[in-house]
Amino acid sequence: MFKYESLKYDSLADLVAIAEKIDMPLSSVVLQEQAETAETTTDAMYQKMAYALEIMRDSVKDGLDPDKRSASGLTGGDAYKMMQPVKEGKNICGKVFGEALTKALAVSETNASMGRIVAAPTAGSCGILPAAILTIAEDRNIPDHDVIMALFTASAVGMVIANNASIAGAEGGCQAECGAASAMAAAAVVEMCGGTPQMCVNACAIALKNILGLVCDPVAGLVEIPCIKRNAAGVGNALVAAEMALAGIESAIPADEVIMAMKKVGDAMSSALKETAEGGLAATPTGKKLCQKVFGCCQ
Repeated sequence: MFKYESLKYDSLADLVAIAEKIDMPLSSVVLQEQAETAETTTDAMYQKMAYALEIMRDSVKDGLDPDKRSASGLTGGDAYKMMQPVKEGKNICGKVFGEALTKALAVSETNASMGRIVAAPTAGSCGILPAAILTIAEDRNIPDHDVIMALFTASAVGMVIANNASIAGAEGGCQAECGAASAMAAAAVVEMCGGTPQMCVNACAIALKNILGLVCDPVAGLVEIPCIKRNAAGVGNALVAAEMALAGIESAIPADEVIMAMKKVGDAMSSALKETAEGGLAATPTGKKLCQKVFGCCQ
């Protein structure tokens, strides 16, 4: 019988091997281990995750308010704008993709306006995971139980990335935030759609590779520009990775190696590109003007 207390979140390959050995999805392995580690029941742990899903749904609704604006005044209302062509069937890429973009923007705008969100894994990347799982669940009529369980798979991916690289923009750039969120979302969607544990991990690897090297350059040091729109791009990336993995496409580079590559890229990145607002878009003439507008001086 497998001893869950021996499970360490330092390798996705090891998690897959465990899941395959006991013939269970990744989510079931993670749920059991987390319950034992927290010295609680699987039902209690499941209910905590169900509550997180409830908050995710609420954050989407809150972000669709056309009059909602951030405290800085720099952002707000874009989720509502995105929702209009989707509702009318006029957006370019169809209903599912359009709704995913709308939800990602909505949650990110809720965060920017000091609303309640689930950091997944961070506040700056909070729109990606909810947008992916809620959109696919609605489109395919996937029951909440499967969505909640998929969140445990997402959490495992996030923990492995955090343990081996980083989920902080200040340490690894936006690849560590929106990249990790994309990887988590891709893995969750794959499990929700019936993919194997190995497919989940392939989706994680593909998503991370697609966003490798993305810098963190918040204008005026605020988690708004370009962060909100990067959440929309991040959910698009997650769906691309999930589609490929579910089609049987494998990552040529194993997910654990991709994570280590992400760490090395983050370590090599200039500090000006890691949440300091000293480089990238934050250092553009318009970026500096926006900083002046908000703070009265350029940081």
